[in-house]
Amino acid sequence: MARDDDEAETTHPRAAQAFFGHIEAEQALLDAYRSGRIAHAWLIGGTNGIGKATLAYRMAKFVLAYPDPSSKQVQRATSLETPPDHPAVRHVVADTHGGLLTLERSPDEKGQMRSVISINQVRETVPFFGATAANSGWRVCIVDSVEDLKWPEAPNALLKILEEPPLQTLFLLVSHAPARVLPTILSRCRKLMLRPLGLDDLRRATAAASSLPIDDPELMAAAELGGGSVGRTLMLLEGDASSLRQQIDGVLAILPRLDPVALHQLADNMGTADRAALRVFSDMIDQWLHGRLHDPRWQGDLPRLARISEVWEKVAHAARAAESYNLERKPLVFSVFDSLSEIA
Repeated sequence: MARDDDEAETTHPRAAQAFFGHIEAEQALLDAYRSGRIAHAWLIGGTNGIGKATLAYRMAKFVLAYPDPSSKQVQRATSLETPPDHPAVRHVVADTHGGLLTLERSPDEKGQMRSVISINQVRETVPFFGATAANSGWRVCIVDSVEDLKWPEAPNALLKILEEPPLQTLFLLVSHAPARVLPTILSRCRKLMLRPLGLDDLRRATAAASSLPIDDPELMAAAELGGGSVGRTLMLLEGDASSLRQQIDGVLAILPRLDPVALHQLADNMGTADRAALRVFSDMIDQWLHGRLHDPRWQGDLPRLARISEVWEKVAHAARAAESYNLERKPLVFSVFDSLSEIA
């Protein structure tokens, strides 16, 4: 639900230089690129906060820095690492590279973060890719994330450009829930699934993102509960996130039964302006729904799976709206748990 990443609050994935874990996924992108026959669209999937957007920007920097796959820099490379002082890399970090288009949620006229990626943003791909013939080099488009595309107009608009991609174009689609992506979009992408980070990589990545020592007791404790996600581990290091997680776990554990007193207490503890608490809440609900959608017992029950997907979309939209417009948390908490109770 929350925007990937991968993502300390202060650092955008485009600016990340260090990269931890996901060696096989990085190698797959590198091998495909230097073969000269790379797929034009990749869907990079996995749970929140594990480095999907960071990998997408890492690939974009590499391609834009070394546009010739047959060059010795590419052929001799052992990773997608690029020099931070390379002009193309500096432009990507500054979000000023003419060969990179990023589709992500953006602030509105009042400075509030929009809850979706609009159809107008997706339409920017038409002139962007249309300029390819007049300019040498690659055009790279990062969508972060597919789940944020305004339904159904934006996904359908994206599909049109995916169906007839110009030469030297590369789409990198970040997805927190690939099972919910349109099958027509999935069919046009090569899938690259990222696993949660191992504990050692998670500690190193969290230390790099938080500036805490890797052996800091609080960092080590948060990593144990982080489930392989840097984003989740960073949230656990903020304020009273650990106790809030325990409270949410308690409410989830008794579903489909609802305890109004416990729900009131949970909503009160989440406050109104505490974005970290909202991210913890969103992340835990996302994990719970992910588990239900992939429960082996229900894989043949299409109506049940469709209902879970509907609830997932509804909950994700409500959480994004609450964050974007700083809405009261109590209606959100009760609405979300009412929906979860129906499918528990």
